[in-house]
Amino acid sequence: MGCLGALLFLLGGLGALAQICEITEVDSTLVERLGQRLLPWMDRLSPEQLNPSIYVGLRLSSLQAGAKEAHYLHSLKLSYQQSLLSNDNSDSEAKPSMGQLALYLLALRANCEFVGGRKGDRLVSQLKRFLEDEKGAIGHNHQGHPHTSYYQYGLGILALCVHQKRVHGSVVGKLLYAVEHEQHLQQGHFPVDTLAMAGLAFSCLKLSNLNPSQRNRITVALGRVQEKILKAQTLEGHFGNVYSTPLALQLLMASLRPTVELGTACLKAKAALLASLQHKAFQNPLMISQLLPILNQKSYVDLISPDCEAPRVLLEPATETPSQTQVPEFIHVTLKVSSIFPSYRHSVSVPVSSSLEDVLKKAQEHSRFRYGTQASLSGPYLTSVMGKKAGEREFWQLLRAPDTPLLQGIADYRPRDGEAIELRLVGW
Repeated sequence: MGCLGALLFLLGGLGALAQICEITEVDSTLVERLGQRLLPWMDRLSPEQLNPSIYVGLRLSSLQAGAKEAHYLHSLKLSYQQSLLSNDNSDSEAKPSMGQLALYLLALRANCEFVGGRKGDRLVSQLKRFLEDEKGAIGHNHQGHPHTSYYQYGLGILALCVHQKRVHGSVVGKLLYAVEHEQHLQQGHFPVDTLAMAGLAFSCLKLSNLNPSQRNRITVALGRVQEKILKAQTLEGHFGNVYSTPLALQLLMASLRPTVELGTACLKAKAALLASLQHKAFQNPLMISQLLPILNQKSYVDLISPDCEAPRVLLEPATETPSQTQVPEFIHVTLKVSSIFPSYRHSVSVPVSSSLEDVLKKAQEHSRFRYGTQASLSGPYLTSVMGKKAGEREFWQLLRAPDTPLLQGIADYRPRDGEAIELRLVGW
């Protein structure tokens, strides 16, 4: 084989390795069922329940929701434009967060729209202000932390990038520094989903060449992100855990550095992910919306130039077979809170398949237990327990006794009979 032939063989092999991270052989029925789980959420049109991620996930998938999809985008536009462009600053709680605004901009791009005009410019300016505020919180010496998270910081950069809006080099520099010096981060490292989001932002910046002076540094950071994600693969094959794997695969699927190690890791991850699909592990709408694109060989980076004419299968609502009326079975769950004095421990009886949120509600009805939550795009999360609120850089962690952190939130986790669940206030 001549030199040219050897080169072509090598390039073809690397291309095949990159494609290994694409999930192409999935039962269409499984994919359709995932999409059907999003349809009820698209009927929830109150401002606090609207979720741009649902629209993005569907537009990057092989599925469509027909008129419901167009109506959902219209509702998103009304809600976000009214809340952000209002001159009334008295109700700041109702205004979208940085992450919500970034996802809204991704939703517009998923419909092949570029933000523009006076309203669009104000939306872009608002997101840039969010990023500048976070940059200030991190500080000149990089010893601080974002008010939100590096995940939202990376998401904000990605959203502006797909709209071809340049982000100041100093803003990008904070995310680059964080990836380069992970010892300053929570527990000394980025979670996998945060790494993946940072990598998607870097991939977009590199492909769009919006920050040419930082191009070499971005390339090196991308390699570091890929290396860290591969090292985080579990024995089962997931990157981090089952719910961070879709976002990790979005990044790895578009990798510009295909290697044999990458190909092997992706094959293992795909097998683990497909097994999770068979076991109906994905119920949360945010997680489903991150998974659907990779089942269509797409990632958020494809929003640089989305294909809005690609054929997609129309979703029909799931049909439920009526079940015979029967007396519900009950399970017993022990609820523990050790981060307060006196500590709390109480056994709760709830119907089978109840969520942890149902357990908390039942405990509040029949004991001294009290709790507070706040809505988010991934569902409600605990903000206070027994009157004790999580402070700055604290959160209420959910654990299955004795010490296993739950991967799902209170609305998604389904306890089993005899389980003990602990609510623990921890710092980060």
